Amino acid sequence: ESKAAIASNKEITIQWYIPSMVKPSKDTETKILLLYAYNTNPVRISDITSTSMFSGHLWIPLARIISLRKKLSDLRERVEILMQGSKSFSTSVPTSFLEQKEALKISPLNRSKMRRAKVHLDDKTEEIAKRCLSEVKAVLSVDPAVSSPLTEIPFKVTLQSITNLEDMFDLANGCIINDGSLFDWITTLLH
Repeated sequence: ESKAAIASNKEITIQWYIPSMVKPSKDTETKILLLYAYNTNPVRISDITSTSMFSGHLWIPLARIISLRKKLSDLRERVEILMQGSKSFSTSVPTSFLEQKEALKISPLNRSKMRRAKVHLDDKTEEIAKRCLSEVKAVLSVDPAVSSPLTEIPFKVTLQSITNLEDMFDLANGCIINDGSLFDWITTLLH
């Protein structure tokens, strides 16, 4: 069976649609359509009656998405800097050119482990993350007016989870987010 016909794990697929034919009036802002589909259990496309598949859409102001993507990009960069400074990921400082070249070579397995390792945030980065995630919550909530700011981060912060969140708001590509605490949080917002 092709990957398009089955979802062996929980996953959410995000796509963006910018209607080109519909021109907003001068007094309304440009909105784009967020299309999403997710499954909460493994599914086969042949089982279209499954109660574990969900889909929907949200109209979101374009300017808000662009602003949020920039904030998430800045947050990802801060997390990358924190990871580079972390003793568990840094190596001894290379002194020669050859040592520097070797230090830049990280095996795919180690790179994957680094992306999935929990990142310990400093106070400033944690506050920035809470503000960004509160905005994500407000954008994805059915009734953004009642969306209260977050007091804690609702998922495990890893470089991968922050990168996935940034990719989620990539208007050109969309993304797929697999099972995990980020998936769980996003689906609670969309459900």
